[in-house]
Amino acid sequence: MLLKRYLPILTWLPHYNARLFGADLLAGLIVTIMVIPQSLAYAILAGLPAVVGLYASILPLLAYTLFGTSRTLAVGPVAILALMTGAALSPIAAPGSELYLQAALVLALLSGVILVLMGLFRLGFFANFLSHPVISGFLSASAILITASQLGNLLGVSASGHTLIELVPSLITSLDKIHLVTLAIGAGSLMLLVVMRRWGRMTLGRLGLNDGLAGLIAKTGPVFAVVITTLISWGFDLETLGVAVVGDIPKGLPPLTLPAFDASLWHQLLIPALLLSVVGFVESVSMGQMLAAKRRQRISPNQELVGLGASNLVAAFSGGMPVTGGLSRTVINFDAGAQTPAAGSIAACGVALITLLMTPLLYHLPIAVLGAVITVSILTLVDIRMLRLAWGYSRSDFAAMAVTILLTLLEGVEAGIVAGVSLSIALFLYRTSRPHSAVVGLMAGSEHFRSVTRHEVETLSHVAFLRIDESLYFANARYLEDTLYNLIANRPELEHVVLICSAVNLIDASALESLYAINARLKDSKVTLHLAEVKGPVMDRLKHSDFLDTLTGRVFLSTYAAWKELRPRPDQP
Repeated sequence: MLLKRYLPILTWLPHYNARLFGADLLAGLIVTIMVIPQSLAYAILAGLPAVVGLYASILPLLAYTLFGTSRTLAVGPVAILALMTGAALSPIAAPGSELYLQAALVLALLSGVILVLMGLFRLGFFANFLSHPVISGFLSASAILITASQLGNLLGVSASGHTLIELVPSLITSLDKIHLVTLAIGAGSLMLLVVMRRWGRMTLGRLGLNDGLAGLIAKTGPVFAVVITTLISWGFDLETLGVAVVGDIPKGLPPLTLPAFDASLWHQLLIPALLLSVVGFVESVSMGQMLAAKRRQRISPNQELVGLGASNLVAAFSGGMPVTGGLSRTVINFDAGAQTPAAGSIAACGVALITLLMTPLLYHLPIAVLGAVITVSILTLVDIRMLRLAWGYSRSDFAAMAVTILLTLLEGVEAGIVAGVSLSIALFLYRTSRPHSAVVGLMAGSEHFRSVTRHEVETLSHVAFLRIDESLYFANARYLEDTLYNLIANRPELEHVVLICSAVNLIDASALESLYAINARLKDSKVTLHLAEVKGPVMDRLKHSDFLDTLTGRVFLSTYAAWKELRPRPDQP
């Protein structure tokens, strides 16, 4: 059982058969065709040689097949990690230099180590600190940055930088140098990709193709763009006209590489590697869980950390770059009918075969086409709907999202994600430090209690029923004290206070000390403190202290039981 936990391949490989292989073979071949332009584009986006993207799409997929739990996740270079990689490495060395390549390997290595350790220590919950508005804001801003960074490739001009403050002036000063042939290639590719993405499926369906096949062909727009423009570039020798092309891509399988063990370099890349790991994990697991749910399957987030970590470790020792589960390639893998992670291994073999035999055919591929591929695929991440939803539903979440977007655009991806996470945590602490509470009364003809300010309810003049709608911990313990003291100060006739704990899932040591203080203060005021609806795990923790022995009142199973016990008897005045 332990072996299957850390080697999920053992859960499906014994049941593998010809039917599953047939489905995986088809999906693997389709993904192979799709990942070639993406892998080249994302390597160039990261400031690395194009072949690095191919290397990162071979052995990492084999590693994920062994250690991953998703049946359909396709691992490889992705746009967001490519942007973060470029941003992390640019201050260290010039893009394309030997030191830059070494730093990329170190970044992949550190990311792999961090992910594996998080998986082994079951720390996947740390990703929960990235709230959905923060993730959405980060992805939206990153998509805008990536698009801006590709404008130079589409226009045939030089543009550098990893923030809008750097990119915009660089582009403006280069506008008089726009290369018209490159612009025509880039604009034409963009039009082709947009048309195929928006209307390809519908058009092919009208021509008689079934919906599934039409959808798959429509998603192969990047392949058509690459083939058509490469042939045009070769036929008209566009390189001699000044069109930037991919150029020579080394033939052969990925080399064995050894990341530099340079302490200062590791220190510089540790924080970027941590941020890159968390962002990659969240993107990958979110996609994996969504697609697994569609097939009534499940994935293990902690084992996914191990799987993604192993993929990055392998990338570091095979000339690759940081990788994670890719959005578009995973959806294509799923739609193509992949049944097991073996589809990823088949795709890896396909990429390896192309890298071994066919890279000279990519020499004349225009860089502008890769810019168009990146632009069209990444703009889908701009989430306007989430911005509107956050604005209307929660201004604090909107603030976290807006700060993440602005800082990502103006200061870079690291500043954006750190600020977004920090603000989310700060807002959470603020909200929970002032927990909602309500004095409640009995609804007529029932055993239900509701807020006295929202409903017509029956109350007892000498008893206050106070419901606390939050767990009690160090940040809100003092607020609870103030709430109760104000309550008894404003109602001098009170003899009993019942603290309703139905929403309390935790009472930490600080909150326990506050309960001791409340109990003593109320006792001095001749008010008895009771508890009601205390959950089992909370009661278990309270039993480890002497609080229940010092409590002046009782612990009631239900609020209604407390009502019946504390209301005046018929024979009482």
